[in-house]
Parts: sequence; structure tokens; C-alpha cells
Amino acid sequence: MQEPFLTYFNWSTGKDSALALYKLLQDNRYRVGHLLTSLNAYHDRVTMHGLRRELWRQQVEALGLPYSTLELPEMPDMATYEAQVQARVEALKAEGFHHTAFGDIFLEDLRTYREEKLAPLGIQAHFPLWKQDSRHLMNEFLSLGFKAVVVCTKAACLDASFVGRVIDDAFLRDLPADVDPCGENGEFHTFCFDGPIFSRPIPFTLGECIYREYPAPNTDGKGMGFWFVDLLPV
Repeated sequence: MQEPFLTYFNWSTGKDSALALYKLLQDNRYRVGHLLTSLNAYHDRVTMHGLRRELWRQQVEALGLPYSTLELPEMPDMATYEAQVQARVEALKAEGFHHTAFGDIFLEDLRTYREEKLAPLGIQAHFPLWKQDSRHLMNEFLSLGFKAVVVCTKAACLDASFVGRVIDDAFLRDLPADVDPCGENGEFHTFCFDGPIFSRPIPFTLGECIYREYPAPNTDGKGMGFWFVDLLPV
């Protein structure tokens, strides 16, 4: 029998990441031995999600797997990000990792980017949720007992009333028809705080709701607005 592939998982802290990791842990072809998360070292928060480092730390410790981070500057460019990824991947390869996995569902350009960057480094990428129906995935996520709270929304898609809400059937019913149930197009991001892969729930309280605007790539200079809720450790 072939030995399972020693695999590191790209842990984003959200629901898709949690479900993909759950599926990977059930698959005897893989042995997950490490979690890798990108953090903004300047703000001390998870990139994109805006989650405080302390809550991320409690979360990965409840997962019970070794972990490490990419420590990114305040406004990293792609060259900086890719250089950090390469250095970290080379270190993981030295520990015997030649496989990795992501929670992506259907963004073809993102998958192609990941595979093209990792292949020259000798890393094979896997996508446990790939091409599965978003509504089915959300129903499966909830039926397994996972719990997640919305920490960020793209303002053009979802207003401030959606941040801080726990994902449930009512949340899914309230989503506009053009918003993917998994937020796969970046409409919203989440913090997964309980579920079958955790040894314990991660407690938090809701803090301030904040609007921030960032430069949008490949546009005429117009910004992209996002609503964030600051989750506070208990």
C-alpha cells in the first residue's frame, strides 16, 4: 500500500478552509502535517479576513496540527508575497512535504496561478472542494456541525448588516441571488470557530464594525469598499 502524501494545508481561518481540511483528514491518501497561514505582520491580523492573531492562534491550536505563517508587510506587492511563499515552501520541502491543498471551489484563474507557481518548486496542489456545488457545500458544512461568523463583506455585494452574523439557514436565505452561497467570488469571508475538526470552540465577542476602502486592481483608480467586524478574544 502506498504511503499517504505528506501534505501541508493553506489555512485561511474560514469556512471553506475548514470544510476542505475536514475532507482531507478523512482521505487516507493524505497525511496533513502542517498548516500555513498568511498574516499581515504590520496589523497583526490574518490577511483578507482581518482576524486578530490571537484568535487565529487559538483556532490552530484547537486543530492540533503544527503551523507556521507568512509574515507579510502592511501593503505587500506580489513579488514580496511570492518570495515569502517560495522561502516557506522550500523549508517545508526540506521537512518532506511535496503536496499541498487549498479550499478553492471554482475560480479557475486562481487555481492555475497556484499550480503554476508551485510546480517549479516540486509541490503538487490539491483542491478537495473543487467544482462542487456551493449550496451543497454550505449545507454539508452546517450539517457536520461547523460554525462560522462573517468577518468581512465586499460592500458592493453585502451591506454592514451581514458582518457579525453566524452562518445558518436564515443567513443563506437572506443572501442576494447574485451572491455565491460560499462567497467564492470574494463577497464575504468568515471565521470558523467550532466544528468536528476542533478540540474545543474558540470563544469571541463582536467588536466594532468598520468600513475600509482599498485600491482595486486593473481599474481606473476607483477603490473597493469592505465592511469588517473586529472579533475580540474572550
